[in-house]
Amino acid sequence: MENVLGLVALACGLIIGLGAIGACIGIALMGGKYLEASARQPELMNELQTKMFLLAGLIDAAFLIGVGIAMLFAFANPFVIAG
Repeated sequence: MENVLGLVALACGLIIGLGAIGACIGIALMGGKYLEASARQPELMNELQTKMFLLAGLIDAAFLIGVGIAMLFAFANPFVIAG
């Protein structure tokens, strides 16, 4: 029982940590490409900015879904049998 709780805590940390790393790398790459594109065609900056913020929200939403799943496992773990 104690071993299962330790593994669940480790899994929650991995879910949140790897999700955060992935989201940060994704937003950084997207921001760099936005700056390159807006430097090449400044007249499209407003349209590109709108699309960039939409994608940033989607990337963050994927990370927050991972946080929600980790919190489910941390507080209402379906794998631990009460008793």
